[in-house]
Amino acid sequence: MTSVKSFHHAAVSVDNVAVGVQWYTSTLSARVLYQDETWALLKVGGTRIALVIPGEHPPHLAFEWSGAEEFGPLVGHRDGTASLYIEDPFGNKIELMEPQT
Repeated sequence: MTSVKSFHHAAVSVDNVAVGVQWYTSTLSARVLYQDETWALLKVGGTRIALVIPGEHPPHLAFEWSGAEEFGPLVGHRDGTASLYIEDPFGNKIELMEPQT
């Protein structure tokens, strides 16, 4: 049976990843876990926030989900994760990530 393992991150849309990283690190004392030109993953307290560029990645909520492939084919990402996006009845994007071992 599939189940949520944990909340992974919330992704918010930004026009410029570097400017977003600067704001979140200086204002909220975020720590950068990953950054490139199209997205960044930050840790703020016990929460992860992804900064995403419109057109590259949709704003979304992400969960680690055992058995995520039951929802469809997983796509591998450059950071070693694999996931897919589904939508709730209101069009909000939900990313289901296969847990990393």
